[in-house]
Amino acid sequence: MPRDIPVGNGSLLINFDANYQLRDLYWPYVGQENHTAGKPCRFGVWVDGKFFWLDDPGWQRSLSYLDNTLVTDVRLFHPELNLEIVCHDVVDFHINLYLKKIIVHNPASQKREVRLFFGQDFRIGGHAVGDSAYYEPEKTSLFHYKGKRWFMVGTASGNPQECSYARLDQWAVGLKGGDDKVGTWIDAEDGVLSGNPVAQGSVDSVIALHLQVPARGKEEGWYWLAVGEDYEQVMCIKRNLCKRGADSYLIRTDDYWRLWSNKEHDNMNMLPDDIEKQYRRSLLILRSQIDNNGAILAANDFDIAGFNNDTYSYMWPRDGALVASALIDAGYPEITRRFFRFCHQAITDEGYLLHKYNPDGSLASSWHGWYRNGERLLPVQEDETALVIWALWKHFDRFRDIEFIKLHYRGLIIRAANWMHDYRDEDSGLPLPSWDLWEERRGVHGWTVGAVWAGLEAASKFAQAFGQVDLAKKYRNAAHEVKEATGKYLWDEKKGRFARTLTGQGRKNRQADMTLDASLMGLWYFGMFSPDHPKIVATMEAMRKRLWIKTNVGGLARYEDDPYHQITDDIKKVPGNPWFISTLWLAQWYVALARNSTELQKAFNIINWVCQRTLKSGVMAEQVHPFNNDPLSVSPLTWSHATFVQTVLEYLPKHKMTLQQKL
Repeated sequence: MPRDIPVGNGSLLINFDANYQLRDLYWPYVGQENHTAGKPCRFGVWVDGKFFWLDDPGWQRSLSYLDNTLVTDVRLFHPELNLEIVCHDVVDFHINLYLKKIIVHNPASQKREVRLFFGQDFRIGGHAVGDSAYYEPEKTSLFHYKGKRWFMVGTASGNPQECSYARLDQWAVGLKGGDDKVGTWIDAEDGVLSGNPVAQGSVDSVIALHLQVPARGKEEGWYWLAVGEDYEQVMCIKRNLCKRGADSYLIRTDDYWRLWSNKEHDNMNMLPDDIEKQYRRSLLILRSQIDNNGAILAANDFDIAGFNNDTYSYMWPRDGALVASALIDAGYPEITRRFFRFCHQAITDEGYLLHKYNPDGSLASSWHGWYRNGERLLPVQEDETALVIWALWKHFDRFRDIEFIKLHYRGLIIRAANWMHDYRDEDSGLPLPSWDLWEERRGVHGWTVGAVWAGLEAASKFAQAFGQVDLAKKYRNAAHEVKEATGKYLWDEKKGRFARTLTGQGRKNRQADMTLDASLMGLWYFGMFSPDHPKIVATMEAMRKRLWIKTNVGGLARYEDDPYHQITDDIKKVPGNPWFISTLWLAQWYVALARNSTELQKAFNIINWVCQRTLKSGVMAEQVHPFNNDPLSVSPLTWSHATFVQTVLEYLPKHKMTLQQKL
């Protein structure tokens, strides 16, 4: 199920699903240690003897954000309860505190007691073995803990600045799982909790807040969750919360993210409101998926674990480099610096980056082996190393951050450049085989050779800037050889387009895979060929014709007969599900070619296509269903949002140009 509204601060990340259930709680790293393991923490409402959890189909839900900020704006109505509830969720931008402000509107002609129930179904550290939970009456709070992971939950009504208003009207702690114990949450459904104060093992809890809502009036309540390493840390958060008031934390965080999302004079107001709004929303969602220590996570939707027993909560250097590229152009160097530091710490002594990394910097799970068919293999995707150097040059070229680059020149840039220079076939000059960006096949790929060329060119520019002329020439010559070999070996004269992959070693054994693949855009996007080069035009046009989805949904597939989450085997009509990134790559090509407003309109149409297919909140998935536009796979996908940001930033100068042409 998509994660419709993530909120976070780079350390604590909380995701809500389409039913407005809290589903993921990551801390102390974004993407690492999911303390719910994707299970729902329930929210229920009792009034006039009727009770419904938020996953009841009778709820009418609108899940969105306040404009230009990471504060949610959730609207709920249930006709059987005759109540409207407005919620604003926020993770404080500075401390590890999650707040939910609840405004209950009562349209009835009589005063009503509304009981709000909040379930905590934690699996601290990702599993439920050895968890503890207890209620402490003096602190009017409930605690879950295991080791150095503490969670304190509480509620308040009226003016939460007065500690006397902070209270739990009901509570219950109990066991879940095993012996048919479904969980303590079921105790709430009659509107009354047992009051059990403690449990250990596989535990959950429920707390309640009672609001007295006047006739045709409203009442406010609060729910909070403080996170820390020990009892004193979470209690310190609560003491400050009572002292300063919950509203002050919501207001300061709202103000911070508005400032953050509007920091640059970017002229986005020249664009239609929906595109400008989606641009800023994408920036904010990008930030929510980035850890403060530098890891740019691919996605943090835990439901994908049900598909392959693993998640996307990892830092792929390639994804991170492309996200960093968008953030560089958007003007956020403080984030990209941390990413490049992360890469420097991760790179091997030999000069390559491996498959993917955990947010704490450790090596992540991988299906790329070191051995195959009796031979040792290097389990890399070479574009992951190359694009980090390409993006780092963009950072330096934009911000001229000389002292920062000095720290990474020898250990990251030169180390990676020497490896890319040497990791080539002596006969052809092409890079040696590695895994493709889709992580499905080994060979020499169009995308990868474009990335390697760009990485070597970037390294040459760095070496030139630092006065190492011989090194600069060495890398420049290697880049030239890669480009010459690409034109010689990847171009297929009969097909009239580039191959996506070469397999086999040596001239006699080399075979071309002519499957049309959207990643062939890497041949021009990173600069090896110009976007209007006849061979690029022929390849891109063939790709557009073959990979465009021929349904009312539209969009561009990754490649022909893409099996990942495949919906139909009618590949002539639907060669694969439409991905946001592949569709936006086509828009980027249209932008690069455009010389007038008519040509630029093609790119605008795709940008608009994307805006129409996001969730109401602005969240973009990895893919959409080719027949009904429903999100598929993980959501949000960080790469999707970064590609939207990048595309809009590339579109804007051309848009300005076409406006000037009309004057």
